[in-house]
Amino acid sequence: MKQHYLIVALAMAIACAPAQAQWSKKQNDPQGAAAGANAKGAAINLESCDEPMGTIAVVEEQEGDWYRYLSSDLRLPSTVPVIRMLIQQSNCFVVVERGRAMQNMMQERALMDSGELRQGSDFGKGKMVAADYTLNPSINFSQSNAGGIGGVLGAFGGRLGAVGALVGGLKFKKAETMLTMIDNRSGVQIGVAQGNATKTDFGLGIGGGGSGGFGALGGYSNTPEGKALAAAFANAYNNLVVAMRDYRPQEVKGGLGKGGKLKVGN
Repeated sequence: MKQHYLIVALAMAIACAPAQAQWSKKQNDPQGAAAGANAKGAAINLESCDEPMGTIAVVEEQEGDWYRYLSSDLRLPSTVPVIRMLIQQSNCFVVVERGRAMQNMMQERALMDSGELRQGSDFGKGKMVAADYTLNPSINFSQSNAGGIGGVLGAFGGRLGAVGALVGGLKFKKAETMLTMIDNRSGVQIGVAQGNATKTDFGLGIGGGGSGGFGALGGYSNTPEGKALAAAFANAYNNLVVAMRDYRPQEVKGGLGKGGKLKVGN
């Protein structure tokens, strides 16, 4: 009984503090836009850099179990647009296209080679920018019944809005995101970072109504699961940027890939 009263009191506190919920959302949610080095409406907590550390492509391995759960059970689209927006807003890397739009890029070059494009279109060789690094996202889901507090919060209806839905509506207990960074010239993994967002942390700390300012990202702006995953990826990206600012290459005596120190017997 005491636990029930505690949950009700907590729900009432959230309902009476819409301004705080809105402030928390702006602080943590991926949102806004980016144009070159200029970011508009980025989340307050997003790490930023004075100058980019190189060019980067975001490549998603869609064969994994996590992606099947993301797309089939949660019905969420690719994570790539969310991550690419975070990267460009931070100005820590320049994003280059290596996804489906590459087909359109190559189509324009084929049209030029065929002589169909106007003179001066300038799609000749040597124009495309190399990707120094590849960023690979993945998710580890911890599933459980997301009931309990959500049922009580939902009873308060419109006063709680999306906050109640976020606390009780998630289809997973916890989502741990991983960002792995590969140097494309050597194939060496140079960075990895983890981020997470639990149903309670998200509902009470990052919640709030509205689209979060990034409606073009579909389910990542208007579903509890999408918002939680977007926040977890923002957390992982911030951790990666902080680590890469202090990057120091790993050295192997004799040189990388030249036998190593762990020798086999005769």
